[in-house]
Amino acid sequence: MRESSFVSRNKARWQEFEKALQNPQQTPPDKLAELFIQVTDDLSFSRTKYPQSRTTQYLNSLASKIHGEIYKNKKEEKNRFVLFWKEELPAVMVTVHKQLLYAFLIFVVAGMLGAVSVAHDETFVRLILGDGYVNMTLENIKKGNPTDVYATAGEMDMFFLITLNNIMVSIRVFVYGVFFSLGTGLYLFYNAIMVGTFIMFFYQENQLSQALPVIMLHGTIELTSIVIAAAAGFVMGNSILFPGTYSRVASFKMGAIKGLKITMGLVPFFILAGFIESFVTRYAFMHWSIKALVIGLSAMLMIYYFILYPIQLKRNGRI
Repeated sequence: MRESSFVSRNKARWQEFEKALQNPQQTPPDKLAELFIQVTDDLSFSRTKYPQSRTTQYLNSLASKIHGEIYKNKKEEKNRFVLFWKEELPAVMVTVHKQLLYAFLIFVVAGMLGAVSVAHDETFVRLILGDGYVNMTLENIKKGNPTDVYATAGEMDMFFLITLNNIMVSIRVFVYGVFFSLGTGLYLFYNAIMVGTFIMFFYQENQLSQALPVIMLHGTIELTSIVIAAAAGFVMGNSILFPGTYSRVASFKMGAIKGLKITMGLVPFFILAGFIESFVTRYAFMHWSIKALVIGLSAMLMIYYFILYPIQLKRNGRI
C-alpha cells in the first residue's frame, strides 16, 4: 500500500484519537487502552512499510501520548467495581443492540422449530431431551408434579452445579463466536431447539399451564442471559468478518474485549438465576401471584439493565 493511501485511509481515525487526548479526563481508561491498541497496530505497519517517514514519526508520537495517559490514570478509583456496572458494561451494551436482536430472533425461530418438530414427530422429543429425562418427567406427571426434578436435590448442591453449568454455557456461546460468529449461532440454535422441544413436550402432556410458570421463575433471567452471551459471541465473530478501517487483528482484539466484558457481566445474573432455581423453583405449587411477581421482576431487571438503562445513559451523555 502506498503511504498516501495509508494516510488517507486512516487519517479520520487518527484525528479522532487526537480529540480524545485533548480531554483525557472524559475518556474512560478502557477507551484509551482501545485507542492505544489501534494506534500501535498502525504504527507497527508504518514502521515496516515506511520506517523513515513523517507518518511513522507522527504515529509514534501519538502512541506515546496515549501510553502516557493510560499510565497516568493507572491508579484507578476505589469504586472501579461500581463503575463497571454503572457505566462500562452499559456503554458496551448500547453498541450491541443489533447483535442482541439477531440473537433473540435466532432463539425464537429455533425454539419454534423445536416445538413444531415435536408436534409432527413423536420421537423428536426423546432425540433432543433423552429417554432418561423424558421417562422421569412422565413419572413426575403421574405423581402430580411435572417439575418435581427441581426438588430432588439439596438446595446448595443444586445452586453450585446449576450456576456453574449456566456460566459455562454462556462462556461457550461467547467463545464459539471466534468461528466467524457461526459457532455462536449454531450453539444458540441448538439450545433454543431444546427449549422449544421442552415446552411442546409439556403442552402435549397437558401440563404447560402448570410447568411453564414454574420453569420461567428462573428461566426468565437464565434464558435472557444466554441470548445476551450469544450477542457477545456475535460481536467477537463480526469483528473478524467486518474489521472496517481497522486491521483484522486490531478489530478482533476490540471485539474480543467488548464481548468478554458482556460475558463476565452476566455472571451475577447467572448466580441469581441459579439461586432462584435451587431455592425457589422447587416450590411448584406456590400461589400464582408469587410466580407472576418473580417472573415480572426478573423480566423488568433484564430489559431495563441491558436495554433501557444503556440507552438512557447515552441520551444523557454519560457514556
